[in-house]
Amino acid sequence: MTEKNYKVGITGSYGGMNLGDESILETIIDRLRETIPAINITVFSKNPADTLQRQRVDNSIAIRDLVRKEAVDEIKKLDLLIFGGGGIIYDRDIKIYLREVEIANEVGVPVVVYAISGGPLNDPENRKLVVKHLNLAAAITVRDRQSMKLLEEVGVKKKIILTADPALLLQPSPISEDLIKREGLDQQHRKIGFSVREPGPAAPDLDIEHYHTLLANTADFMVARLDADIFFVPLEQKVHDSQQSHRVISRMRHANRATVLKGEYTSSQLLTLIKHFDFCVGMRLHFLIFSAVQGVPFAALPYASKIHGFLQELDIPAPPLKEITAGDLIAYIDKLWDMQGKIKEKIALKIEELQNRARMTNDIVIDVLKNPSKYAK
Repeated sequence: MTEKNYKVGITGSYGGMNLGDESILETIIDRLRETIPAINITVFSKNPADTLQRQRVDNSIAIRDLVRKEAVDEIKKLDLLIFGGGGIIYDRDIKIYLREVEIANEVGVPVVVYAISGGPLNDPENRKLVVKHLNLAAAITVRDRQSMKLLEEVGVKKKIILTADPALLLQPSPISEDLIKREGLDQQHRKIGFSVREPGPAAPDLDIEHYHTLLANTADFMVARLDADIFFVPLEQKVHDSQQSHRVISRMRHANRATVLKGEYTSSQLLTLIKHFDFCVGMRLHFLIFSAVQGVPFAALPYASKIHGFLQELDIPAPPLKEITAGDLIAYIDKLWDMQGKIKEKIALKIEELQNRARMTNDIVIDVLKNPSKYAK
């Protein structure tokens, strides 16, 4: 008997050239194709051409550029809509992200909320929207406990299942030796990877002057104490992360020992590059996830609840970014450097459990696809 050719749509923050988001999408697609090879996948993307070039999808549509009737026609074609993953439940953009979910609920297409996280979510109207549309979902999964708590607090009554970030399952891709040399990663000095991010809707309280100074002082300390070279790793490669990285370097006394990675990489290639670091210091969640997957010890600067959630899962301590001084951060990183063996042990102990939880989300998607009546509203 021939298996049904299921049609699945994926909506979230895709096509924006953020390698963290693209790693989520890549892994969602890989898991779907491993399970149902003939599946037809459409991604609703900000940049369909990039998504078609970068990901193994059948179709990509800039659905948010369509009028509502056109969007309805596209969603009606689906057997299931995946909403997520990633940190897409926050005040500024929640109405944009929920549009496809609202339409799917109206036309009877099952929705699976896929390993999302949330916050800040303070606007009462936004909270009501989240409750209204998520309570109609076939299944809800979140990637951390803080997000489960947030959804419960705003009034979501549907069962919420704790899974984990899909990117924990990302597989590394080969990188040529020429690229390794071009980035300077073949040198004998210790190599420390740094990740920064720009202020934005997911980090509205981020004090840019404060964290630039913190990171510059910390990088100088690691150069002086460890004779290390510093490599800033952009996850948003086109503009934001590179700009922020260069601004941090401009504040360093040892700026000659710091560089920004220049190549344009896929998420899985970046995962491979991170293996070359002895230690990582990062703000972006997926930089920390890639470090953990590769077994590289790290120190995190937690600007948002999703970072705290990941550190909690690994039992790794972190300071609150808004309250920490440069001296505090240096002492914290100095301590973590000295206990890096224990951090590696914690990562090794916890990572398999997190990866198993990440696999659960795809299992739920497949169950909804094959048994939709079981999840009927």
